[in-house]
Amino acid sequence: MSSLGFFGLYSCGISNSLKTDHRLAIQLYTIRGAIAKNLEKALEKLAALGFKDLEIYGYDGTFFGKSINEFQLILNNTGLKVISSHHRTGITDKEDGTLLKNWENTLDDLNYIGAKYAVCSYLPEAERSLENYRKLPEVLENAGKISKQNGIQLTYHNHDFEFLKMDDQKNFYDFILENTSPDLVKMELDLYWIAKAGFDPLTYFEKFPGRFPLWHVKDMQKETKNFAEIGNGTIDFKRIFEAREKAGLEYWFIEQDSSERDIFESILMSKKYVGSHSFFFNK
Repeated sequence: MSSLGFFGLYSCGISNSLKTDHRLAIQLYTIRGAIAKNLEKALEKLAALGFKDLEIYGYDGTFFGKSINEFQLILNNTGLKVISSHHRTGITDKEDGTLLKNWENTLDDLNYIGAKYAVCSYLPEAERSLENYRKLPEVLENAGKISKQNGIQLTYHNHDFEFLKMDDQKNFYDFILENTSPDLVKMELDLYWIAKAGFDPLTYFEKFPGRFPLWHVKDMQKETKNFAEIGNGTIDFKRIFEAREKAGLEYWFIEQDSSERDIFESILMSKKYVGSHSFFFNK
């Protein structure tokens, strides 16, 4: 079935299956291919599916190549709101939009579009040395302090490599949590990556309560461990979402890094599953 056919057949029913106060959010990296072709049309598709809240990526002084006013106009036209934005550290990436270069200017732009969170999104391989790991808490703490002063909360997004052991047998994820302020540096927990690394989110919620206001929600195929639509994999979302208060959850984002299907079909499948399970939402 074509993506347009799938869209037309299911979008109305799925939107109606969600209560109006269930504001589903999505990380735009999921539809990066469509964004590269036409940003506004891609966002119009998401709006038509009932999405209201976004997490963005790739800010470099512009928003997907658009000026701040152009991007805000697109948001206004589509009725979408930016909740958070992904950024690199700037240790090896020297362009604008990183934690270490003109961070105050970035925060000004995020405030202009109404974002509440800035996320340290990913460490490129060149930054995954023990030396860089050891100095990252200070980088995060400093950026978190500036962010807080500007009304934005800094968080750190994990993949699986953070759960590798450091030389003292502590994993890097614990090292970040233990060496940053709970107020200045919170976490965006990616449920797929922590599952792939073989760790239990609830263990972290108990040990570091309130540190996890943002989540990435995506599933994992049983055999290949590849990305899957929510509900098509092995992750026990009910168990995790029942611990949302302990975690401090505020917003969560559907994300699927890659798909064997048209990506909008995958989004619709995830959205349909989410809409039919009330545990994803506050009671």
